[in-house]
Amino acid sequence: MFWQMRGGKISGMWHKRSTPLIVATALMMENIDSSVISTSLPQIARDLGTDPIHLKLALTTYLLALAVFIPASGWAADRFGARRVFRLAIVTFAAGSIACAICSSLGQLVLARAFQGLGGAMMAPVARLIVLRSVPKAGLVDALAWLTIPALIGPVLGPPLGGFITTYFDWRWIFWINVPVAALGLFLVTVFIPKVPPTPVARFDAAGFWLLGPGLALFLSGGTSAGLGLASPLLLAAITGLGAILTIAYIRHSLVITNPLVDLRLLRYPTFRISAIGGAFFRFGTGANPFILPLLFQIGFGLTAFQSGLLTLASGAGALAMKFIAAPLLQRFGFRRALIGNSVLSAAFLLAPAAFTVQTPYVVMVSVLFLGGVCRSLQFTALNSMSYSEIGVTEMSSATSFNSASRQLTASIAITIAAFGLEVMQALTGGQALSMSHFPAVFGLLAFLSLLSNVWFARLSLTAGNEVLPGR
Repeated sequence: MFWQMRGGKISGMWHKRSTPLIVATALMMENIDSSVISTSLPQIARDLGTDPIHLKLALTTYLLALAVFIPASGWAADRFGARRVFRLAIVTFAAGSIACAICSSLGQLVLARAFQGLGGAMMAPVARLIVLRSVPKAGLVDALAWLTIPALIGPVLGPPLGGFITTYFDWRWIFWINVPVAALGLFLVTVFIPKVPPTPVARFDAAGFWLLGPGLALFLSGGTSAGLGLASPLLLAAITGLGAILTIAYIRHSLVITNPLVDLRLLRYPTFRISAIGGAFFRFGTGANPFILPLLFQIGFGLTAFQSGLLTLASGAGALAMKFIAAPLLQRFGFRRALIGNSVLSAAFLLAPAAFTVQTPYVVMVSVLFLGGVCRSLQFTALNSMSYSEIGVTEMSSATSFNSASRQLTASIAITIAAFGLEVMQALTGGQALSMSHFPAVFGLLAFLSLLSNVWFARLSLTAGNEVLPGR
């Protein structure tokens, strides 16, 4: 091994950080890919001959695939070995990327994104598992810090990179560039990542998987496809209804077995329940930003994809900046006051783009988006931390799967809500093409939904979550 052939301090540092850095590289590929496609939506729509709003399916399908398969990924890693499953995830993601690059219709792109989402669903949870089992406890904090790099940098690099490729080359290259990155990641994982042997696992909740997965897929697919002319209203109603029946059946199933796929009994903990439900409403508003902002800037303002990407990267930069001061703020104000006050600020910055016009100075728009990213990042940090404050060690894995699936699911719903809002505004204005006048009301709706999260945050006690805040 490389770290065995070299001595001294550099060798020791490589030994401690090689595993998190290598798996972080694969995660960065996934995170950048998730953000670059949003910037390219108008151009993709033109090339595929479809309405830009209809491309919500390409975003929601990917997020839904993540929500469906993430709960099963941890079990698969335990059962078959984390390194083996992680390599399979890289190959699957690369194959899905190739399928996206060669598609010629909306339907093909949606199917390719679903397959890509299957690979993405196995990456993040399994990467975390590899690090937890490969790095000594003394170096765990440092290793996990390196593992968070993709989540922070991806939303910053993704929009301008996607915009640059789309403006000066071809949008298909945003998927082709994943192939060499995946090949490099596969090589590094094979050579440098130690084998993580399978471990004894509980019996897989197959019944739960076949209830929850198809249930969510059918329910959200039926709702998302409404108004697109892809099927008759009666068929869409049947699909949505069947999805609702399967999802309700899963809820009943999960409450009577020992190890459900997603353990809904975790909601008995007040902080976890409020984080889940209040956080869902917050994400119903904020989760649509990657979809609606590029449409506003490119279709409403007539900017290029590259110009749009340079603007929207401000949100990611704000989120990155907040990571360095989130902990002191939460220690100073506590979770209840921070979540309530910050949700109001977040809603205000979410509403602010409704006032943007072609004459609005770039510095104003960048400042608003940056500060909005700062507020959203603080809210997500608070929610993620507080949700685990009452969770025991034995339930930590289930709680992680629950939260991961919930984040993807609510982001998918947020995009659907924004797209539906734009379609309603088009209908109210006589079905005219998408324009600037259609956006303000939708931003208002998203801000309102985000603000509704305070109905739940107000139920927190002043000491809620103090278990995870040192010094309180």
